[in-house]
Amino acid sequence: MERTDIKKLFNKSFQIALPLLFGASILIWTYRDFDFSRVGSVLRGRVDYGWMLFSLFFGVLSHLLRGWRWKLALAPLGEHPKGSDCVYAILVSYAANLVLPRVGEVSRCGILAKYDGVSFSKSLGTVVTERMIDTLCILLITLATLFLQSGVFADFFRVTGTDKAFFMQLFTSANFYITTICILAVLVLLVWLVFNLSVFSRVKGLLQGIWQGCISLRNMDSPWMYLFYTIGIWTCYFFHFYLTFYCFSFTEHLGWLAGMVMFVAGSIAVVVPTPNGAGPWHFAVITMMVMYGIGKEEAGIFALIVHGIQTFLLILLGIYGMAALPLSHKRLSVGQKTEKQ
Repeated sequence: MERTDIKKLFNKSFQIALPLLFGASILIWTYRDFDFSRVGSVLRGRVDYGWMLFSLFFGVLSHLLRGWRWKLALAPLGEHPKGSDCVYAILVSYAANLVLPRVGEVSRCGILAKYDGVSFSKSLGTVVTERMIDTLCILLITLATLFLQSGVFADFFRVTGTDKAFFMQLFTSANFYITTICILAVLVLLVWLVFNLSVFSRVKGLLQGIWQGCISLRNMDSPWMYLFYTIGIWTCYFFHFYLTFYCFSFTEHLGWLAGMVMFVAGSIAVVVPTPNGAGPWHFAVITMMVMYGIGKEEAGIFALIVHGIQTFLLILLGIYGMAALPLSHKRLSVGQKTEKQ
């Protein structure tokens, strides 16, 4: 093996191992002194799997809507992939993110380039635009949640007797350092993305294609349909999370506003580059649940089970997407040959 190949292998291994180690470290700290035997007992008899399946329905629907929205964004660029391929590419991309965070955004563009001949640079541009819109959505949801639940936060600080000493103790709190490390990890991810984008831009015409993809919404025939899909995606995301409250006796009393707070905290946490937000997501959701009066152990059980089942769903959907893509195009090619005969 040549030296350059060894270097590439080392870099790939490092990119995969670092997010895993980072997420695992936060998980280990979050679940220190945790009684894992209770998770098994809850799974065997204290989970309402009917509500869990209902929540998973919204998870699947969100991927369908995202795929259809992507197809809509590509149309003004003269790119018309099969709607099913857009959905399959989305499914594969989310599974790919479990291996290497944020690689899915690139992989799904490669899938459409391979199976539908879609310009990689243009599709990447629509993904960049998509991520900017998602960031705007979570910002608006966060602001609305802070406004609606401002009284809860004020009561929390009043009841717990929070005063100046709280801010003095903040810098000695492990929670503070975990949050700081997560923010730094996001910044490192952004630097890595910018660097890789600069590498991509050296390819002739790629940067121009990305720009065309970014401004594709300006020439869209159905902007209201794009908006409808966007609202639908984030509504599905919320119900995908919120309905899991009804799966457990210790969370079923929590209202939708509490769900909004935890949904926002979890959505921000998954930006941290770990597989499906593992570690930061658990930390954020458990912290918010404790604030709403849920016991720390119950909150830990909720986070482990919900995140585990939702991650398993992503794996299954990713496998389905990878299997369906070649099969659907094989059937198409066979059908075309039959017509010619």
